[in-house]
Amino acid sequence: MATQQTNLAGRVLVAPSVILLFVWMIVPLVMTLYFSTLNYSLIESFPLSFARLTNYTDFIHNPEFFAALLNTVILVVSVLVISVGGGILVALLMDQQIYGQSLVRLMVLAPFFVMPTVSALVWKNLLMNPVSGLFAWLTKSLGLPAVDWFNNWPMLSIILIVSWQWLPFASLILLTALQSFDEEQKEAATLDGAKALPFFFYLVLPHIARAITVVILIETIFLLNVFAEIAVTTGGGPGTATTNIAYLVFKQALLSYDIGSASAGGIIAVILANIVAIFLMRIVGKNLES
Repeated sequence: MATQQTNLAGRVLVAPSVILLFVWMIVPLVMTLYFSTLNYSLIESFPLSFARLTNYTDFIHNPEFFAALLNTVILVVSVLVISVGGGILVALLMDQQIYGQSLVRLMVLAPFFVMPTVSALVWKNLLMNPVSGLFAWLTKSLGLPAVDWFNNWPMLSIILIVSWQWLPFASLILLTALQSFDEEQKEAATLDGAKALPFFFYLVLPHIARAITVVILIETIFLLNVFAEIAVTTGGGPGTATTNIAYLVFKQALLSYDIGSASAGGIIAVILANIVAIFLMRIVGKNLES
């Protein structure tokens, strides 16, 4: 009886927070869903009218939609490969006993705490500028012409910027997983004469597999919404070379002033993100159960 009363009291105390969180999450989504069914343009003064599913079909049939979808996939997959693969290598290096280990770890993790807008400005003006950037100075020092990164290699430039931001996150999570590796297994493998590569693939990699799946899940959710890096550097161009779904929604809302179409694009982006999240959650769940 006392346990039931305690459980009831706990639910009553938690209920307001749960309700507030639910309202905070559902209200913007419902408003976006509502606007997506309206003919709502900021540059036209006529009363709002019901558009049914016209905004959704118009957004999908937008000539830029499939290019934006492909760019989103390329960006997410490329950054995951670089950040997870590089994160494993960096985590292995940071797991070694070296002089100034704490300082090295701090420097490696620092990019993750830089705001995306600031990071994009640093890369655009200090590193990739074809006239005064560090990369231009290096290529000129070697007698090579400077590369105009954001015109000649726009998607690669965005991938490098975003990967630089997310590599520290992957490194931190994977380093934490590495530090939980059983020392006795290491000693046993060393005594058995295990080589470096077999030791990594048969012992280390299975041990950090769960951490890798968690990194992939978290990064994918955030990478689907990359916006600041594109807005600051390429503006989605040249043409649609770096336009992803998030930037396409922005263009519809604030450049074309079409709130109805932009809201429909937002709902489509939410649906796509949830499909990816459900798929990844199943993979993570199976990995955690094994």
